[in-house]
Amino acid sequence: MKNRAFPILVASILIMAFLFPSHNIAVQKADYEKYGSIAIAVVKADYPQQAVTDYKYMGRKKISTMEVEDSFQFLVKENSKDKTVQVTIKHDLKNDKFISLTVSEPEQP
Repeated sequence: MKNRAFPILVASILIMAFLFPSHNIAVQKADYEKYGSIAIAVVKADYPQQAVTDYKYMGRKKISTMEVEDSFQFLVKENSKDKTVQVTIKHDLKNDKFISLTVSEPEQP
């Protein structure tokens, strides 16, 4: 009984490691933080006299096997009115390289 328990324990740990890869979560969080900081800096540079009142990570969209887009939404107070600003950052996962950045102001309803 003792000899059978060890291989089952090792197999269980390996299966859990493949099903729940914490490394991928940590890498995505690091990307999110890195590119989120860039997005904040760009919005502050584009709207220097306005207050950034809210910030939201909108998620990641896979463009190809190695390219993704992270989207961020900001609420900027301009002339006492709230304005939504969206920043989309495209980057390469393989070499952690920045590809492009887009700032847009979606139409308000």
